[in-house]
Amino acid sequence: MLRTRTGLPKHCCWAVDRHGKRRVRFQKSGFSTYLKGTPWGEEFMRAYAAALDGVKALAHNIGASRTVAGTVNALIVDYLDPQGSSPFKNGSAETRRTRRNILERFREAHGDKPLFRYESSGRRVMLLTRERMQRIVNEKIATPFAQRNFLNTLRAVFRWAAKEGRIPDDPTLGVTREKVKTTGFPTWTEDHIARFEATHAVGTRARLAFALLLYTGQRRSDVVRIGRQHIYNDVLTIDQGKTKGGEEAHLEIPVHPKLRAIIEATPTVGVRTFLTTSFGKPYTSNGFGNWFRELCNQADCPDVSAYGLRKATARRLAEIGCSANQIASITGHATLAEVQRYTKAADRKRMAREAMKKLVEGGW
Repeated sequence: MLRTRTGLPKHCCWAVDRHGKRRVRFQKSGFSTYLKGTPWGEEFMRAYAAALDGVKALAHNIGASRTVAGTVNALIVDYLDPQGSSPFKNGSAETRRTRRNILERFREAHGDKPLFRYESSGRRVMLLTRERMQRIVNEKIATPFAQRNFLNTLRAVFRWAAKEGRIPDDPTLGVTREKVKTTGFPTWTEDHIARFEATHAVGTRARLAFALLLYTGQRRSDVVRIGRQHIYNDVLTIDQGKTKGGEEAHLEIPVHPKLRAIIEATPTVGVRTFLTTSFGKPYTSNGFGNWFRELCNQADCPDVSAYGLRKATARRLAEIGCSANQIASITGHATLAEVQRYTKAADRKRMAREAMKKLVEGGW
């Protein structure tokens, strides 16, 4: 993170607000706001990231006043407006980035098209019908994951627009997509874990990244934020970033002895975050994911990823008899549905062992 002469992040300076209070002001490309929290603290850096996102949103909305009312283009401009009423601004940074890209491509293809027309009676009739929307969605059938994200994004836009009365009908209602049959990211097995540990020794950044993922059960977007300031009296305290449900979890996780030893043995830990790039800067979530992908390949683990280690944590906890609620207290899952899959699988495995033992003892 670049600092200015004031010791603050780039585009920030000290200023006195209208109440005479000295605060940090962010200003770039015509976008200006005050940032909450102590400079470089967690709350402050979240506000700083949101301000940078606001600059991007402003850049995308240049020329918004020249859009034609009632068109796809005008609707999307309003939806992306950081000062508007849509729920878009409340999503996580990654969700906003993904959905913005999808909507910008949709604007390029359909932006000038009108959404509805007025009849002589004054009644509005949708021109973008469900049938037309289904055909647009079907064009992406070759890539089911992209099709799913595309439809989910458009549903969010048109649901909001219909609720606010901007359009007479939601054209995504009843629209279907190709079902994605997947169990998600593969869970690391003990063999995967052993291979990675054998390849990346204690004291390396690779092993530190691995340990933070495995012994905290956090997502990569949260792991890249963890630093010494999050650990006190051998307890890791972290507020998870927003999940797709819009919720944040406050977690207090005892530090595993193996994680503590690896942190102490790693000389390259950062000042604000344990993990830094070769340039000494904190990782972005995507940047970390790409780097960790390379580490997995080096360890002959091409079929697993960073997220799979979070699932391995849940698997291990389930196999030693932890309940779904106990596992969620570490992983921070907002719902227990996914966690319960691990506990059920562990229970089946345990019961199978016990049943076979009884069968042998019974002389069968």
